[in-house]
Amino acid sequence: MLKHTLSALAIAALAFSAQAADVLKVAATAVPHAEILNFVKPQLKAAGVELQVKEFSDYVQPNMAVEDKQLDANFFQHQPYLDSFNKDRKTSLVVVPNGKVHVEPFGAYSSKIKNIKDLKDGATVAIPNDPSNGGRALILLAKQGLIELKDPKSLTPTPLDVVKNPKKLKFRELEAPLLPRALADVDLALINTNYAIEAKLNPTKDALFIEGADSPYTNIVAARADRANDPDIAKLMKALHSPEVKKFILDKYKGSVVPAF
Repeated sequence: MLKHTLSALAIAALAFSAQAADVLKVAATAVPHAEILNFVKPQLKAAGVELQVKEFSDYVQPNMAVEDKQLDANFFQHQPYLDSFNKDRKTSLVVVPNGKVHVEPFGAYSSKIKNIKDLKDGATVAIPNDPSNGGRALILLAKQGLIELKDPKSLTPTPLDVVKNPKKLKFRELEAPLLPRALADVDLALINTNYAIEAKLNPTKDALFIEGADSPYTNIVAARADRANDPDIAKLMKALHSPEVKKFILDKYKGSVVPAF
């Protein structure tokens, strides 16, 4: 009888402990963010946190889901994008403490030319249509000497800020997820690395030119201010900054994603 009672107590204790595990819901784009988050799930489970990863294919819903308290945090964007989003949408999301994870060097791709020297006059260049990533694309074009910008220090220039355009390039602004599909219709497309990888492009091999390691566009984990210091989010950051994650990023993405910790 005692043995049965102890067994029942043990089962009840296990059930309680399973229920007691904290649930952390994090929004992410598929590659590499969701892949990295899924990699750290066992580490977080051992720390008493059940990580649930919700995948999105755009850059708006992951922020709105956190702002609206449907999810706890997100992992898909860099600080300039977050700043621009907060300003435009009147949201107040913040980067969590020690929230930097990796850099995805932004690249230029073409299905029509193999060398940027072959870019013709009057070529159509596709860039992201959001202010921070569109600005990032223009800055990269300026670094290649293809255009000159009014304020070289600004992180959010637009095509209206192009003061010199010797090749008379035409800019087509598109939603970031659509850029890989536009390659057949344009001469050059500047594509966020997560969407490039999803489209089976290899940034280190296929990009005609790419950002250097000094990029200010480090990908971050963001949350609402009232959750930024949450102990479960701190556990997430500890897992994301582990040597195992650094090795995972270096081995899996081979230079197209670079650890920032």
